[in-house]
Amino acid sequence: MIHEDFTRYHQIVGTYTAFSIFCILIAYAVTLLLGLRSLTSPTEPIGDPYFSLMEILIIVLAPLLVIEMIVIHGYAAPRQRIFSLMALGFMIISACITSSVHFVILTVSRLLASSGFPWVTLFLSFEWPSVAYALDILAWDIFFALTMLSAAPVFTGGRLEKVIRLLMIVSGILSLAGLIGVPLADMSLRNIGIIGYVGLPLIIFPLLGLLFWRMRDSVPDRPEGDDA
Repeated sequence: MIHEDFTRYHQIVGTYTAFSIFCILIAYAVTLLLGLRSLTSPTEPIGDPYFSLMEILIIVLAPLLVIEMIVIHGYAAPRQRIFSLMALGFMIISACITSSVHFVILTVSRLLASSGFPWVTLFLSFEWPSVAYALDILAWDIFFALTMLSAAPVFTGGRLEKVIRLLMIVSGILSLAGLIGVPLADMSLRNIGIIGYVGLPLIIFPLLGLLFWRMRDSVPDRPEGDDA
């Protein structure tokens, strides 16, 4: 069923944004793998050009995630809009935190480090513990997880929607599970969370794109009753 207020603009934006997110996630995953393969020791941080490219991809990804949640809010049935609005709010918080962190890391962290400030790694690095690392965990392991768990109840229709709902729930749970690495000070355990907010979204967002693409011939150009 096509929900009222869901127009062709929602359908087009939702389709192309979802597939754009998928492409960025693929690029991020490939860059991450290449960066890891370039290391001589698993304890080394990923260097350039891989590190800078990953930062740029995340900065580009963040607003697209917000846009997709706006489309999902437009798609939600009235009784489920409390959940879609929660998802949108959580995603805005996540996007603001992670884009700010990665922009600062990309632009000023190395300049400060090269200036000889010994405290830089405690604030502006992805070596645990650091303030930037903690904020990124807050963005992805908590607020992205809450986004997925909140958006899941929106999808209650056919088989495709039920698959999306299930994958969103699992994504949220796994993202939250990555928090176990924080009290144990073991960031390898946080890889559980990475499966939740990188691995499963590689499936979730193309399925969202497919869902909205299938609606291309059945959505109205504007909401019912809008004669303007």
